[in-house]
Amino acid sequence: MSNVTKAMIMSAGVGSRLDPLTKLVPKPLVPIANKPVMDILFEKLYSLGIKDVICNTYYLADKIIDRYTNNNLGINFNYIKEETLSGTAGGVKKCQHFFKNGETFVVLSADGLTNADLEKGIEIHQKSNAIATIGIKQIDKSQVPHFGVVVTDETGFITEFQEKPSIEEAKSNFINTGIYIFNYKIFEYIPANTFYDFAKNVFPKLLAEHSINTFEVSEYWSDIGTLEQYKQSTQDLFNGKCEFDHAPIINTTRGAYIAEESDIDETVEFIGNSTIGRNTVIGKNTIIENCIIWDNVKIGSNLRISNTIIASGCTINSDTKNEYITLDFLKV
Repeated sequence: MSNVTKAMIMSAGVGSRLDPLTKLVPKPLVPIANKPVMDILFEKLYSLGIKDVICNTYYLADKIIDRYTNNNLGINFNYIKEETLSGTAGGVKKCQHFFKNGETFVVLSADGLTNADLEKGIEIHQKSNAIATIGIKQIDKSQVPHFGVVVTDETGFITEFQEKPSIEEAKSNFINTGIYIFNYKIFEYIPANTFYDFAKNVFPKLLAEHSINTFEVSEYWSDIGTLEQYKQSTQDLFNGKCEFDHAPIINTTRGAYIAEESDIDETVEFIGNSTIGRNTVIGKNTIIENCIIWDNVKIGSNLRISNTIIASGCTINSDTKNEYITLDFLKV
């Protein structure tokens, strides 16, 4: 267990790429197998002995605050409410008061689902005496135009950043995962009350004056910031690529599902992999195929629901395919 005791989770984003799911739910509370991503992050931190956590909140902030102010996850939850968005680094700067001079701390993104070995990262960081250490992940080169690319030397220290380069221009297929381990000195590189971003503002300046270290995330990592990636991450869980505590996987003749305290008629057929939220009711002879269904959903009988995400509180009385349905019945 590491000697690091504090962390921050960047939680202010609007989550527009997850629209319409984020119209009523902030991105950190979007569930994977019925568990909000933020719960999974808190459980990860707690397992490392990190119990004091602060979050910067902005969009639907009260929903995050209400959930975690009195939590049963063992986390001492602290927060700030931003009146205006201030960038990734600007949000961390506003939490400076939470950390002590000379202290090492972890910063995570609220949309990062990962089994990264943070303890290894902390050890690498502290041995290097670097101000910043970034978790990096090797991906297929065809995907590099979607990410910030990190170029390192043979010792793992960064030599160059490339922001979403073309495949031809990319000098590496390692990307920035948004997992950061910082020394308190990082705050010297972030001005107060200024919109400031790590990738665009902090790291280029820091790289010019100091070294930035990396540790490789060879374990599972996914940014669930888009609807497609959200669906893919759920499939990854069923396929054994991602691990965290969740309700048991129930295997059926043609598929599998995870459900919690729901009323599922015995004639319901599951195809592919689906998750069913709490207090959800599914009627007779209905087929559920590769769906993500949240809490308090009512689905009628004799329906086929395919490749659909249904947010909490919805009532479904007709077949759906490739849809995203929220309480205001907005469909995409």
